[in-house]
Amino acid sequence: MKHGKKYVDAAKLVDKTKLYDTNEALDTVIKTATAKFDETVELHVKLGVDSRHADQQVRGAVVLPNGTGKNVRVLAICKGANEELAKEAGADYVGAEDMTQKIQQENWMDFDVLITTPDCMGLVGRLGRILGPRGLMPNPKAGTVTPDIAKAVKEAKAGKIEYRLDKTNIIHCPIGKVSFGADKLTENLDTLMDAIVKAKPAAAKGQYIRSVAVTSTMGPSVRVNPAKFGA
Repeated sequence: MKHGKKYVDAAKLVDKTKLYDTNEALDTVIKTATAKFDETVELHVKLGVDSRHADQQVRGAVVLPNGTGKNVRVLAICKGANEELAKEAGADYVGAEDMTQKIQQENWMDFDVLITTPDCMGLVGRLGRILGPRGLMPNPKAGTVTPDIAKAVKEAKAGKIEYRLDKTNIIHCPIGKVSFGADKLTENLDTLMDAIVKAKPAAAKGQYIRSVAVTSTMGPSVRVNPAKFGA
């Protein structure tokens, strides 16, 4: 893949042979983010597990202390009193059959998170083929299927993110924006890494945290020393 001049110049600021301390790594990411927009900073963690086995899955959700810097659009699918609770908590869209029909018939996808209550999972379940491939299917482990819809909506709006393994046993997550600065990004990274470490499956053998890297949307990858996280 051919990179532009800005990327090539930014990459020269990164020592590819070095494992950086967290704060220094994020400081380097900020320095190498040269786009004209406020780039998202992403964390990539390779784990020593095998995602093909059900007992080695790593998945969960965590509220980042400084949020993600993104305006999260929340769809709440619920009924009765829960509709008013979801609206009061800040949900952007609230409904039940009307919303599921809109998704099915119009392929409507103007939301980032779908939260529902257990009694509406029958409705939402029909949308599996549409929501699943987009990573939008609600899940109890991620806290997006819950009887406490108000709390879930507030957390999603505050910067709750879901982490999960991909097929190559890597977790990819946003941890904020370049404008946050290294200290706030470090707080977010530490919070997410703490959750990932606690989620270690009992079946995992050997080194759990294999590698950690941070990058901005358009910038080069910077390797973080995994030893800090008990690797």
